[in-house]
Amino acid sequence: MRSQASFGDRLVEAFDRFGQLCVGIDPHPYLLQRWDLPDDASGLRQFGLRVIDAAAGQVGIVKPQIAFFERHGSAGYAALESILDSARQAGLLVIADAKRGDLGTSVEAYAQAWFAAGSPLEVDALTISAYMGLGSIEAPMTLAEKLGKGLFVLAATSNPEALSLQTARISSGLHAGQSVASSIVSGVGEWNFSVGAGSVEFAPTLRPVGSIGLVLGATVDFTAFGLDLSSIASAPSSPVLAPGFGHQGAQFADLHRLYGPAAPVTIVAASRSILNAGPDGISDAIRMQASEVFSCRA
Repeated sequence: MRSQASFGDRLVEAFDRFGQLCVGIDPHPYLLQRWDLPDDASGLRQFGLRVIDAAAGQVGIVKPQIAFFERHGSAGYAALESILDSARQAGLLVIADAKRGDLGTSVEAYAQAWFAAGSPLEVDALTISAYMGLGSIEAPMTLAEKLGKGLFVLAATSNPEALSLQTARISSGLHAGQSVASSIVSGVGEWNFSVGAGSVEFAPTLRPVGSIGLVLGATVDFTAFGLDLSSIASAPSSPVLAPGFGHQGAQFADLHRLYGPAAPVTIVAASRSILNAGPDGISDAIRMQASEVFSCRA
């Protein structure tokens, strides 16, 4: 049995209360300097806690970029743990942007680190790679369902190096003929349907939004990847994490043009366009961008 409401259900609640904006916690070295903070663990901690203070009550979701903490080793992780605790206390949903990926007991251990109740790294959702096959992350998907957590599986990313790999065609199996990205989208949808339909133990009734989602960059031409956005939106919908808004060029006003029927279940992630406002301006930047995203809802 799940220990709490599903991640998909809690995501819908966050959307209803605060809208779809997700604030990134990305302590780039240049931002630490701009915020007059040292590029060390103490600077990371102060940076993250200030973002949490500004975000609480204005948005429902934050997304720390784990790489910027990991570069400072154990001290960086200690700073991250403090920030995660503050976010939990503030009632924010936290998506750890760690892009983990492995198989067998190794990937299961990653899931335990980020999902286990009481873990110092406990978050609500985790970004993950399935480029060893979607079956390689079955253990994290199962644990996410059991513990009321979520995953966002990399599918169509906006970096140019990804295009040739993610648009390559599958040669055999259930998804033969689909692009790699499209096969991941289909596989995640099939998982959410099987869980929502009650064919596994975690959910006896159909849910409107699943707990296993997709990373679909906002600067991607989805037609090149052969993606069917309407299938993503079919109940139970696969939630979408959409990086690329703000600093990377995508405009909030284009949410529905870009994501079509999947727009209502899309998390609009913005980081540097907010963080560049500095410690004195971040609260106003969040307020303005949250309002703009909210006004774009159907």
